[in-house]
Amino acid sequence: MVAIVRAILTILGGVAGYETAGIALSHTSFSDMYSLLLFGVGVLVGAALGFVVGGLLGRQIVRLSHSVDRATSKVSAGALLVTILGLIVGLGVAALVSLALKDLPVVGVFMPPLVYALGGYVFAYVAYKRHADIGRLVGFKNLGSGSGKKAVSPKILDTSVIIDARIGDIIPTRFVDGDLIIPGFVLEELQSIADSGDPLRRARGRRGLECVRALQDASERVVIADRDFPGLAEVDAKLLKLAKELEGSILTTDYNLNKMAQIQGVPVLNVNELANALKPVVLPGESLAVRVIREGKEEDQGVAYLDDGTMVVIEGGRGKVGQDVEVEVTSVLQNPSGKMVFTRLAS
Repeated sequence: MVAIVRAILTILGGVAGYETAGIALSHTSFSDMYSLLLFGVGVLVGAALGFVVGGLLGRQIVRLSHSVDRATSKVSAGALLVTILGLIVGLGVAALVSLALKDLPVVGVFMPPLVYALGGYVFAYVAYKRHADIGRLVGFKNLGSGSGKKAVSPKILDTSVIIDARIGDIIPTRFVDGDLIIPGFVLEELQSIADSGDPLRRARGRRGLECVRALQDASERVVIADRDFPGLAEVDAKLLKLAKELEGSILTTDYNLNKMAQIQGVPVLNVNELANALKPVVLPGESLAVRVIREGKEEDQGVAYLDDGTMVVIEGGRGKVGQDVEVEVTSVLQNPSGKMVFTRLAS
């Protein structure tokens, strides 16, 4: 869409530049060479302006189309039809009222636009709000029963889930639907982390920026949102505000943001909770074959890990570091930060 609008305005700009040069030459007496040069400059300048304006206008049209699509997806076809009919009736009534008001002294000239705007809005609003009742009056009993396709809320990515980078593996599986919104203030925070003097923070920031680029290449649903809230200093507060405005969900791995969103009634998708839910189920009494990696904190404990990263605490495993052993599960501890499996050496 951007390329099409840019191409059209570039052509129109070139034609306008040519016509402008022709009008200017009609009032001068330049030689043929200078006239040709002026025509060329006019075309180039007009085309360049059209190219720039076309890019800006094209991007605004794309944003507007996304907004219109999200808005209309929440409304049934019947409601849209009744609303349009209400708008037409409102404009018709406004036209009749304008005929009576246009001859008023002084204010008569200014009244018709106001009457048209007010009449169209009022009738369209009432038709939308009462479209089901209007449908029943004209014989369409099921006009208000359907709500069209179910609206899919956008997913707003925060800094932590982008740096975590697992979202890049989740998105191609299509388990997450809707637009993927990456706010501009989140990108700014990623850039500041990537420019940090701390090597660890710098590496995390660069990994986040690479994740954003990978998401853009993997999915056409990624949208960079320029919306900002200068009155809010914290990025988390801006994310919550944006989620409320867009009626969307927040994708995060941040425990504190998760809790704050729940308090404020904002839906949250926590990648850590998803990862924990997908870990293999281990039940007391089952046997596992693991390699003891290191000693545990308590006396005579050893520590091993499952393939998914789950920590396995082994009673009596301190002397088995570096060895493959068979253990029996005694209990499983599940908390928001992960899962721990407690075991003992098999007899």
